Amino acid sequence: MPVSDSELTQMFEQVLTLSRVDETQSVAILKSHYSNPRTVRAAMDAAQRLKAKVYAVELPSFNHPRAMGNDMTAYCGDTALTGNLAAQRALEAADLVVDTMMLLHSPEQEQILKTGTRILLAVEPPEVLARMLPTEDDKRRVLASEALLKQARSLHVRSAAGSDFHAELGQYPAVTEYGFADEPGRWDHWPSGFLFSWPNEETAQGTLVLDVGDIVLPFKNYCRERITLEIDKGFITGIHGGFEAEYLRDYLKYFKDPEVYGISHIGWGLQPRAQWTAMGLHDRNDGMCMDARAFYGNFLFSTGPNTEVGGTRKTPCHLDIPLRGCDIYLDDRAVVLAGDVVYPPESKAS
Repeated sequence: MPVSDSELTQMFEQVLTLSRVDETQSVAILKSHYSNPRTVRAAMDAAQRLKAKVYAVELPSFNHPRAMGNDMTAYCGDTALTGNLAAQRALEAADLVVDTMMLLHSPEQEQILKTGTRILLAVEPPEVLARMLPTEDDKRRVLASEALLKQARSLHVRSAAGSDFHAELGQYPAVTEYGFADEPGRWDHWPSGFLFSWPNEETAQGTLVLDVGDIVLPFKNYCRERITLEIDKGFITGIHGGFEAEYLRDYLKYFKDPEVYGISHIGWGLQPRAQWTAMGLHDRNDGMCMDARAFYGNFLFSTGPNTEVGGTRKTPCHLDIPLRGCDIYLDDRAVVLAGDVVYPPESKAS
């Protein structure tokens, strides 16, 4: 059901409060012509109600000639902020940036975060924001799993569909998303509720099977047939199946970049209010489909860039692929079994 403007402003006030916005803070609203005007207005109004110093930075739209489709994750790296140092400095001057435009995977975002500025991305439809309004409990459950992921030195995934995937861990940090940006230099995304890391270089190995009903982003489609990915030394070396496997092969081939086949972040979903079925109720251009990335007990793996954590793969193609029904082990301890979170107990949904 539609969310009223008043409700949306109240929700933003709650999330900005969780993000430690008060009268001592400055808040920049980053927008473009395709930003949801209701989201922009609610963020502005909520920041004013909290007595923060608030201002807007509006940038023209950007479309790379090689980008396909309108999804904001379909082409990574270059944004409307690329090369615009004046606008970047204006964002660095804020304590918090509310990003309604999408800077994710850009070097400019990383530079802004290094100054201590916090960034909160909010590009989903208001109704999705409402259903997954973040709470302190979301943070608590995600951080409980983060403690395990930080210590783990291996991850193993199996599924009844045939997945059998291994990766060593420790070279790259663990990253959490719980829906608000409450620490200096923190990036987060409302809505969310999951965590991930990256495999040590050249250690991702095995088979990942996309089963019927699994999701491929940014295609925003449910698989209607199985796709089998062969992975060797951190890269996809084979894509097998029917038409959908052919479609995926051709999409990756289009970029003419061997780094698109690299395995990027790997982790699991912890958000019980995110729904596997939600994508079917929205148009393809409605946000990023964070339900798919965050739904409880998924195994989320991605392909492409790893520069945001100090890696060397800078490539514009980034796929996020959440799988259902998987078993996930950290150092031989089960954290998810058949798509249900089993450990640690503090991460289980009540």
